[in-house]
Amino acid sequence: MRRQIMSMLAGLLLVTGTLLGAGPAAAAAEPPAEFGSDWHDPVTAAPPVTRPDTRSCEVTVAQAQFRDFTPYRGSYTPPTGCGDRWSKVVLRLDGNVKGRQYDRLGHLAVGGVEILRTSTPQPSPDGIAWSVAKDVTRYSELLRGAQPVEMLIGNVVDETYTGIIDVKVTLTFYAAHGATRPAAVPDRVLALNGTSLTTPRNSERIVAEVYATGSGGGCEEYWYLTVPDTAPYSCQATDGPYREVQIRVDGRLAGIAAPFPTVWTGGWSNPFLWYVIPGPRAFDIKPVQYDLTPFAALLNDGLEHRVEVSVAGVPAGRPGWSTPANVLVWQDEGSTVVTGGLTRHHESTLVNSVRHTPGPEHRLDTKGGHRLTVSGYLDTSHGRVTTTVSRAVGNVSVHRWTEDEKLDALKGTWTDDETVTTGGRATATHRRYTMDGTTTLGAGDRLRTVLTLGDTADTAEVRGGRRLAWSRLDDRYTGDATYTANVPRDQRHAVGRTAERYRLHGSEGCYDRSLTTVQGMLTQDRRRC
Repeated sequence: MRRQIMSMLAGLLLVTGTLLGAGPAAAAAEPPAEFGSDWHDPVTAAPPVTRPDTRSCEVTVAQAQFRDFTPYRGSYTPPTGCGDRWSKVVLRLDGNVKGRQYDRLGHLAVGGVEILRTSTPQPSPDGIAWSVAKDVTRYSELLRGAQPVEMLIGNVVDETYTGIIDVKVTLTFYAAHGATRPAAVPDRVLALNGTSLTTPRNSERIVAEVYATGSGGGCEEYWYLTVPDTAPYSCQATDGPYREVQIRVDGRLAGIAAPFPTVWTGGWSNPFLWYVIPGPRAFDIKPVQYDLTPFAALLNDGLEHRVEVSVAGVPAGRPGWSTPANVLVWQDEGSTVVTGGLTRHHESTLVNSVRHTPGPEHRLDTKGGHRLTVSGYLDTSHGRVTTTVSRAVGNVSVHRWTEDEKLDALKGTWTDDETVTTGGRATATHRRYTMDGTTTLGAGDRLRTVLTLGDTADTAEVRGGRRLAWSRLDDRYTGDATYTANVPRDQRHAVGRTAERYRLHGSEGCYDRSLTTVQGMLTQDRRRC
């Protein structure tokens, strides 16, 4: 029953960004009594990408209509007229689709490096348009030369699912001149070729980024709802719902992270929750980042090394996770070879406790966690630099459901705390992801989903006991939608209210925006800063 109700994504892979917000909502008539054949174009409360006031040049990277799983292939040529040391580079995806279609995932790769991963909204019969923007300045080194381009939004178009996904992707380059300096970007951007990596011998900082997504139409789309094989539920996993994205260097654990519990735009059995406001990160699939600098001395020997990404907790042989990885490298301009050593590697025992309590209402209590600390030094042209990375991840959740799964509820929290100390400067980030939702299927096949999602992060940069910079992010989504299941689209009599508030405060200023929708109409767009 759950697998039928939670049918959400039938496509595979894709990209990252920030959905461009609409302007403040004009005074409007009363919302309709129920969803009609059209609704407001998708919008999110997340802040737009800031752009410098300098000369700019635009290049079209890809333009395609996706009807199946045939990738778009083309070429990229750097712009002329804006130099090659830019203050910022902004990627923009503009899309439109109409008819009927699932949400789909996709990716954009330039020179073999994935620079965008996103999902798509589900269309109205009359059609929708949306835009996604992303700061891709960190890929500047890659973008200075001509590169092959590949993009795919896997899609299925037939007599039932008629939506053809039409997209255009551009890059806008902002010249650096006057008071605007070139951005501090990596010297090299490398795609992880399978599991093989060779870095420059004078690397002094190495960061891996992994676009980890559980998707593809199977149970790993809903990994947070899986239960042990011994419990009666439609999505089972040997060790339950605990997942952890891990990276290894030559077989040794080098980084751990909690995956973000993304809910795509058909998730939790209820597309009416997402037609206008997507859940956090659904259109902005941010990569997990790992600071691998403690391993730089080992990687700087000029030889090929094995770097592997895996997801702990996934049953052996089960598909559903995509983990493309890039490696960003900063080089020591004053040295041809940088040497050093790995001085500390301490890993706690991974804890994964699940307890199933059977009854008319089944209950699964999960508690998991893991810690890792690594430290290493490098003898650079500007002296010995020691880097220590400490990370602790955890998950606590309670899952309740009835035998027929007409009640299905989850309350979960995921934490990911990280401190990176290098050269006397420490950056601490405390991430917390939350999900609290209930789906019920009642009389007359009326399906109701009530859901709250949270994405929070506190970051502070400290040197010598003095705080240099700080930020606090709180992105919160709430939704409540009901429709009649198992009937044609025009007989669903759907109603729903959704809202998002995105708050970002810190040493660089304040941003605070709230959106509210009723039956697909945007009824509030409020800014507080």
